[in-house]
Amino acid sequence: MNALSIPTWIVHVSSVIEWIVAIWLIWRYGEITGEKKWWGLSLAMFPALVSAMCAVTWHFFDNAESLDWLVILQAGMTLLGNITLCAAAWWIWRTSPSSPSS
Repeated sequence: MNALSIPTWIVHVSSVIEWIVAIWLIWRYGEITGEKKWWGLSLAMFPALVSAMCAVTWHFFDNAESLDWLVILQAGMTLLGNITLCAAAWWIWRTSPSSPSS
């Protein structure tokens, strides 16, 4: 028996798919509008995707002790992802027409 139930797997896998779709949609929005800040946001989302894939991989192999390094990598990618998403959000805010710097 696997470490996760079928419903939990569905949530994990669908969350990864949703994140990939969100990255693609934001990238396309940046292409359509020509605003590079949206490309920045889509790129800033990648560390969080790597984090999620680490978790899914670790669970796929039944939380094997030999793959404990994936938990460390996941934590690091979560931290990096939070930082990059914060920076991208700040960039979008600072370059928006209604921001205080405008």
